[in-house]
Amino acid sequence: MILSLDKIFYHRNGVAILHDVSLAISAKELVTVIGPNGAGKTTLLKIVLGLITPTSGQIIKPASLKIGYMPQKLHMDPSLPITVKRFLEFSRYQDALQEIVTAVGIDKLLEKSIHILSGGELQRVLLARALLSKPDLLVLDEPLQGVDINGQVSLYKLIYEVRQVLNCSILLVSHDLHFVHAASDKVICLNHHICCAGKPEEVKKHPNYQSLFENYRPEVLAPYAHSHNHSHDIDNQRDECNE
Repeated sequence: MILSLDKIFYHRNGVAILHDVSLAISAKELVTVIGPNGAGKTTLLKIVLGLITPTSGQIIKPASLKIGYMPQKLHMDPSLPITVKRFLEFSRYQDALQEIVTAVGIDKLLEKSIHILSGGELQRVLLARALLSKPDLLVLDEPLQGVDINGQVSLYKLIYEVRQVLNCSILLVSHDLHFVHAASDKVICLNHHICCAGKPEEVKKHPNYQSLFENYRPEVLAPYAHSHNHSHDIDNQRDECNE
C-alpha cells in the first residue's frame, strides 16, 4: 500500500461530513470515488492531500510519498497577465517540464494566455502542472469540469495513459460511470460513509450502488474497456515516479 485511511471521521460545524471511512490505495492502482453531490468526496481528497485534518482517524503514508493534485477549477485574477509556460514555471519541479508538456500535448499552448484557453486546454495544463513532480499518487477532483464531450473522451484517455507511463497510482473523483467501470481497478461508493467498495463489476451489482444510481443517465461513453483480470508488468518503469 502507498496510502491508507483508517476510520476517518470529519465533522464541520457539528455536522458529520465523513463517518468511519477506511480505504487503501496500492501502487499503480486507479481508484475512483463516486457518490451523490454533497457526499463528502472533495473533503475526502482534501484529507488525503493534507489540506484539512480529520476529526479523528489515521492517515498512513510514507514520508517520501509525492502527490500531484489537479483541482476541479483554477481561479485566477483575469487582469493578471500570465502565459501557460509561466504558470507551469511556478512549480519548483522543472526537470521534467518539456517531457510532461509533450506528453499531455500542450506544446502549442505555452505562449498563450491562460485566460483564453478552452475548458479542455485548461484541464490539460492543470494535469501537466500536477505531473511535473512525477508523483507516486495523482489526485484528480472531477477533472472534466467545463470540458465538452469530445474533450472528455480525450482527457480520460490521456489520464489512463499517464498512469501506464509513469506507473503512478491515481485517486479520482468522477461522475462518469462509464469511465469508472471501464478503467478503474477499484471503485469506492461514498455517501458520507463508504456504501460499498471493490472491483467495478462487484460494486455495480451492490444494492447500495443500484439505489444511488438507478436514475443515472450517461452523457459520455468511455473510450475503451480495461480488463481487471490481469496485472501490469511495468515495474521497471517505477523509478520514473521517484526521480
